[in-house]
Amino acid sequence: MADETIASIIPLHAPMKKRAKRAAGRNATSRRRRKKAAVAAEELESPSSASLLPSEFLIPPEFLPANDVVAEPAVAPPQPPATSQRNEAVTPARVHLASILLSIAALALAAVGITINGWFARSLGSSDVAGWLFLAVGVAADLVALVMPSCAAGLWQCGQRVTALVGWAVWVMTFVFAVTAGIGFASTNISDVTIARASRVTPAIANAQGALSDAMAARDRECKSGVGKFCREREAAVVERRQILDSAVASVGQTADAQSDAAIKLVTWISGGMLRPTLEDFAMLRLVLLALLPQIGGILLLVARHAALRSRH
Repeated sequence: MADETIASIIPLHAPMKKRAKRAAGRNATSRRRRKKAAVAAEELESPSSASLLPSEFLIPPEFLPANDVVAEPAVAPPQPPATSQRNEAVTPARVHLASILLSIAALALAAVGITINGWFARSLGSSDVAGWLFLAVGVAADLVALVMPSCAAGLWQCGQRVTALVGWAVWVMTFVFAVTAGIGFASTNISDVTIARASRVTPAIANAQGALSDAMAARDRECKSGVGKFCREREAAVVERRQILDSAVASVGQTADAQSDAAIKLVTWISGGMLRPTLEDFAMLRLVLLALLPQIGGILLLVARHAALRSRH
């Protein structure tokens, strides 16, 4: 009886042990695969690790046993495009660079304006002492015109409106003084250069002067004994040679200011003949620009200051 009982119990317990071992093995395998899935999910954030996933993830879940199904690795959320961030970083850099270049240009124009005002103011003095005093006035006025716009704008932003208005009034006075000095400097130098160019002797003028001298000598010889037919002919030749000399001198005078002549021709060509400015018109426009440009350094510094503040914010 005992042998039969033992024989009947052994077949019952043997399959249960095997099933327990199989379940334990499946659980261990499932745990290992879950660990691998967690590691793969962490490495999935980098693009280079996408090709290094274990082969288990290539098997569809429906072909795996219920206990062996591995959770799919979590996909990282899409990152915002870096282009907008890059543009936002580049724009302040460009604005900062533009403000620096604008400040350099303002300082260069201010240096030119101070030199012009100082030179012209000193030329107005009747003595050395008066000349140096005028020079000090010109330099100080130009420095005020350079710095005052930024100071007045800062005072206005701080709420000190009355002081800012006083500053702008002072700037207007110094600006007008600087512009008048620039007009005097430009007109003096341009007229001197134009006269020097117009008075140069060209081969055409030299030939016309020689022909006029010969005609005058022939007239004097012919008219020495009295006025007659040949004397009148020599006088007419002198008049003709003088007209030729005047036209040669006038042509040289026109080419003395080649810039004005070319600008007039260009405006006439662009407008199809509707606008025909004269030499005086272009000379006045050039004079105004030469007087104004060296005096706008203060305005440029104000713009550069606001651009720099904007780039910082």
